This record gives sequence, structure tokens and C-alpha cells, in this order.
Amino acid sequence: MISQIALAVMLSVIILLTVSGNILVCLAVYVTRRLRNVTNCFIVSLAVTDFLLGALVLPFSTLYQVTGEWPLGAHFCNIYISLDVMLCTASILNLFAISLDRYFAVTAPLRYPMLVLPWRVGVILATIWLVSVGVSFVPIHLGWNTRDLSVQNIREGDPARDCRFELNPTYAVVDAFATFYLPLVAMCWSYHQVFRIARTQAKRIISTQRGSSSSTGATTLTLREHKATVTLAVVLGAFVVCWFPYFTFFTIMGIRNEDNPPRTVQSVVLWLGYANSALNPVLYATLNRDFRSAYAKLLCGGRGCKTKTRIPMATMGEGPMGGHAPLPNRAGLLPRTCVLLQEIENGKMVDSNTITGATVTIIANGNKR
Repeated sequence: MISQIALAVMLSVIILLTVSGNILVCLAVYVTRRLRNVTNCFIVSLAVTDFLLGALVLPFSTLYQVTGEWPLGAHFCNIYISLDVMLCTASILNLFAISLDRYFAVTAPLRYPMLVLPWRVGVILATIWLVSVGVSFVPIHLGWNTRDLSVQNIREGDPARDCRFELNPTYAVVDAFATFYLPLVAMCWSYHQVFRIARTQAKRIISTQRGSSSSTGATTLTLREHKATVTLAVVLGAFVVCWFPYFTFFTIMGIRNEDNPPRTVQSVVLWLGYANSALNPVLYATLNRDFRSAYAKLLCGGRGCKTKTRIPMATMGEGPMGGHAPLPNRAGLLPRTCVLLQEIENGKMVDSNTITGATVTIIANGNKR
């Protein structure tokens, strides 16, 4: 009994963090005009997806996990499993869309406002949900995921108070590769490109500063590059740590046609994946200083929290993690997702509007012209 109570409390904390954190993201976008822009649609879509997962799926997962029985019937069990697969898939695909958004913002900053148009964002979001429904409700309610191609949990002889997600090799491999492994490879590639371009830009600006005897500016930029590297590592690392164990276990069980997978291992890897929905508001919103400011106003009664005033430093990857609002400059409309948009002069930060055309060219394209 004590262990069940402790488990219920721990899982309830995960649910509370998931629901409250993603509500906070949506409220921040709603009340802050600066955050209401096209590219933040990906952040809102991710937050809505994770909120629905925390509100509609995780309470039933907790009930089943703590009691070891499913008291709500076979048909509702299939709906619950379909919702689980659909929302987890949508969450992962939203993360994939965010990585592509950041990639285009850094590699094509001057063309970014023309690439990320409202109708294109709408098409991407609609595709995410169509794919999520296509790998969840459709195959599960048509029996495509089972070995005998019959609908799970409602056949004669199925345990009455059990809720099983059955797998055949074809469904397990197709679902895992389409909704996790291929997006993972694409995310690793896009974040590697972002990091590579940022490092090249940083080295060129540092060499320029050293040539002008501004060692303080070069040191500051080096520290900023290190911070950006750590940020990308945390974002991608959290995604891999949370979801890789589950999909590896999921794929192996499907290929081996396991009827009764190890219950403890299955629970651990499943809830590790769920935990990613609680981390997403931190990783994809709290690292954005505009979101941090909105959080402070929401949590401190609309007046904002008293903090020590300091000059903000431009950080890398300012798309979902930095600022989304386009930033005008002499070379045209340059989105704030472009890395290192502030130059250092004599050890002090200078607003990007003062950057020369040559500097903007280096920052935008990573190549001197």
C-alpha cells in the first residue's frame, strides 16, 4: 500500500507539471503581443499537444499503473491507447518541426520571413495531426497492429480487466521509424548544422575582435558560443533520453512478437517518454527570454517580478528558444533566430541595428563576400 501511494504521488506530480507547464506556455502567448507570431505556432501546438496528453491520457495511465487493472472496459481501453499513441506522436513531430524552423532561421535568415508563411505553418501542423491520427486511431481500431489483424482487447478470450497494446512486426517497425527514428536523424542533422554555422560565425567574429585588440569581446563571444552548445545539447539530449528507450523497447517487442513484455521495464520506458511532455515547456519556452518575461508577469500578478537589470546577451538558436520576432536591419528583415545578432565592441554589447552591412553578411551567410 505504501509503495502504491508513493507511486501515485510521483506520477501525479508528473501530471501536474505537464498540465500546468503547458497551460503557462499557452497563457504566455495569449497575453503577450510580442509572442503572438507565426513561428510561435509550433510552440503553441507542442504545448496544446502535451497538455492534452497530461489531461486525457496520463490520469488513466496512472490509474492502470497503480492498480494493475483496467476497470473502464475494452472499447474505452482502445480509445485510450489510440489517444496515447496519437498525442505522443504529435508531440514528437512538433519537436521535429521546431528543429526545422530553427534550421531555416539560422541557415537562411534573410529569406526566413518569406519561407515561414502562415499558410505553410498551417499545412505543417495539419500534416502533423493527420500523420498522428494515421498511426493511432486508424490501425488500432481496424486491427492492423495485431498479429491476427483483429481489433485488440475485444476478442473472445481477452482478459476482461486488462488493457493491452498489441504489436506485430510490420506495425512496430513502420510506426517507430516514421514517428521517431527518421525524425531523430533529421533533428540531429539540423541541430548539427545550426551548431556548425554558429561556431564558424563565432570564430570569425572572435578573430576580428582579436585583430582589433578587443580580447574582452572575444572572450565574451566564446562564452556565448559555449552556452549555445550546451543549450543545443540539452534540447537534443533530453529528447533522446526520454524517447529512445521506449521506441527501442517498442520495436524489439514488436519484432519478437512478445505477448507479455516485462511489465516493470515497459512502465519505466513509457513514463520516461511521458516525462518529455513535462520538460518541453522548460526546454522550448523557458530558454526564450521573451517567454521568461511573460512567465514572470503571469506568476507575479501581472506586474512582473523584480529582477536585477542587465543587458541581455544574444544567444544561439533564438527561434523557439530565443526570440521569434523579426529584427529589422540595414540588410533587410533579419529574424532574431539568426545566431549572434549583436556585435561586441570594446567589451560592450551593441544593438544589432548598428551592425554594418559586412557584419550582417557574415552573420547571415557564414561566408565573407
